[in-house]
Amino acid sequence: MREAVIVEAVRTPVGKKKGQLSHMRADDLAAKPLKEIVQRTGIDPIEIEDIIYGCVSQVGEQAFDVARVASLIADYPMEVPGTTIDRQCGSSQQAVHFASQAIISGDMDVVVAGGIENMSRVPMGSNMQGVSLSDELTSRYEMINQGLSAERIADEWSISRSQLDEFALESHEKAVVAQKEGRFDQEIMSLKTPMPAPLKEEEMTYDEGPRDNTSLAKLRELSSPFREGGNIHAGNSSQISDGAAALLLMSREKAHKLGLKPRFRVLARSVVGSDPTLMLTGPIPATEKVLKKAGLTIKDIDFFEVNEAFASVPLAWLAETGARPTRLNPNGGAIALGHPLGASGARLMTTLIHELEHTGGRYGLQTMCEGHGMANATIIERID
Repeated sequence: MREAVIVEAVRTPVGKKKGQLSHMRADDLAAKPLKEIVQRTGIDPIEIEDIIYGCVSQVGEQAFDVARVASLIADYPMEVPGTTIDRQCGSSQQAVHFASQAIISGDMDVVVAGGIENMSRVPMGSNMQGVSLSDELTSRYEMINQGLSAERIADEWSISRSQLDEFALESHEKAVVAQKEGRFDQEIMSLKTPMPAPLKEEEMTYDEGPRDNTSLAKLRELSSPFREGGNIHAGNSSQISDGAAALLLMSREKAHKLGLKPRFRVLARSVVGSDPTLMLTGPIPATEKVLKKAGLTIKDIDFFEVNEAFASVPLAWLAETGARPTRLNPNGGAIALGHPLGASGARLMTTLIHELEHTGGRYGLQTMCEGHGMANATIIERID
């Protein structure tokens, strides 16, 4: 039986809103991990049969099939195609699914999956400017923003403001420790970023989001923009961010033929639809589904990466799945590290891969909530 294996996974540093990456074009940023994958593995890019990139706001510098544009900027041969997909926040995780499915089916042998989102330069929702939701849709479902969805999840699972803020603070604390211990060093590629004149080009080697000076007292001072007297605020929500990431997948046979070491296999995948009003609860059934596909239980998984779109999302997920909190987002999550929408799925998987290698763990599970009520879940297995 054919297997899809992961040979390499790399990401750019994640930049904060209007931070260092805001000076780099989105399509140029998308090309960086494509080039890095070739440099790290030595693969001839002509071997790559497709590039599948996730991107949510496909407009401006992220329009015109940014995957294809990025491949040309990265000096891939013109014969290497690329396509850009949108499954909202799970776009680049879905890219990994599509890539592994193409390989397992025998349709392809080598695929790059990844994603891009430069939210400083292409703001969230900019591809929907001047467009309202269909009356046919709103007559069927209550369509609210994700912040209100996060508030309702906190209500439904009886998650208090203090619990949300404590989770957010812990995300920053874990990320700061991981940075100091060099836990991200292998997965992050160094970038030289352009700067406005008269400043010169600068090197960027670390994520800009984690804060070592936040506290529960500071978080308590923040007000909710979504609901008067609410519990969800900027401090316990994911950060607006810039970044890109990419993974090189291939069949195990092709990896051996090219002299490349398979590091992980994509063991199981799931995707589900969920309530489009609550919207962010999809990771719960997606987790159940992917575990069943893999023939595993929640106790078999060494580490989980559950996207911290809002603190209420992973906290509700923990309550429903019974997973051990110490295995969840061990190096922090999107509250601290940021959430560059279309790149986040690939970022989470890249981080999960390196954490499993660092600790010697075997199984990792990744899941993400997605706009309009969907979620992907993926289980990967380390190959000795």
